[in-house]
Amino acid sequence: MAVKRGGLGTNLDSLIPTSLTVAGTEVAQQNEIPLSQISPNPKQPRQIFDETAMAELVTSIKSVGILQPPVVRKVAENKYELIMGERRYRAAQIAGFTSIPVIIRQTPDNELLREALIENIHRSNLNPLEEGAAYAQLLSDFGCTHDELAAKLGRSRPLISNTIRLLNLPDSVQRKVASGVLSAGHARALLGLTDGSEIEKLASRIVAEGLSVRATEEIIATLKPTTTTPKKSAVKGTSGAGLAAAELLSDYLDTRVTVQSGKGKGKIVIEFSGSEDLQRIVDLIEGK
Repeated sequence: MAVKRGGLGTNLDSLIPTSLTVAGTEVAQQNEIPLSQISPNPKQPRQIFDETAMAELVTSIKSVGILQPPVVRKVAENKYELIMGERRYRAAQIAGFTSIPVIIRQTPDNELLREALIENIHRSNLNPLEEGAAYAQLLSDFGCTHDELAAKLGRSRPLISNTIRLLNLPDSVQRKVASGVLSAGHARALLGLTDGSEIEKLASRIVAEGLSVRATEEIIATLKPTTTTPKKSAVKGTSGAGLAAAELLSDYLDTRVTVQSGKGKGKIVIEFSGSEDLQRIVDLIEGK
């Protein structure tokens, strides 16, 4: 089974292989090659892969394809060696695919390859999921920061962070986004919910009723008390200034915040509902 196209080359099928260049110099090509022609990197330090995470990746790949093409280098005719993306490579094998999209590196200079991928985002008509996967690849595989991406792409840090978070949506919802049935605005609004089944139900309702993004946000506001930690800022014994500060922080961080005052010192407690919610709060504090 050939893998579904995904990631940076999805909308460039007629141009495959697609040359990636920087200042007129070719640094990589995008193509689809048989898995049998790819061998793992013998210097890969990571030998143990979490089984649960791998199973989730296999399910995702079967559903929406490989959104982040692994990076390989050519070592002989029809022979390639992995540089980045061994989890994706292994997951594709488990999923039963016979070929996958890859980025074939023509230069050992990672900086040039990174610049080529950023330029490719500019000129490609990527759907929101592909865009999020491209951002994630640049952040994880090529050491980009949110600041660098925002500056180079002319986009805000919150937009980049929220686009990456779309990859956490349930597979059925991701398919709706990839096909254009759901807009990026609808998808970002759905991230306000944490329960997968609630997200899927609302996504289906959006499609069936033709709900606007604003209407979707209003529905989510009514559902949030059952899926997220309610805001409560007051604690017994807290000063008036502390209560006001807690209320302000609660509104800004969209979670429960308590301010506890003592003699000469105090404590601020910020609650979160999981790792994703924690990252959301950290991004807000950092101004992303």
